[in-house]
Amino acid sequence: MSESMSEQPTVGQMIWKLPGSVETILYLRRQTTDEWQIYTAFPDLLQPEEVEMSPGYTTFLALLKQGWNLL
Repeated sequence: MSESMSEQPTVGQMIWKLPGSVETILYLRRQTTDEWQIYTAFPDLLQPEEVEMSPGYTTFLALLKQGWNLL
């Protein structure tokens, strides 16, 4: 039995810099129709920060491994 489109897991999108922004920080959205939000707005996706890395980088790596798209 095949799954319907709504039952298939969705893969989110990531971007490091919003258009027109000077700040480089990880932004996420679960659906292409969602507004971009700073990664800290998704407590269920946050990964522990490592001192030597940019803020959000460990979350970025984890989501990349889960198939999230980097734009």
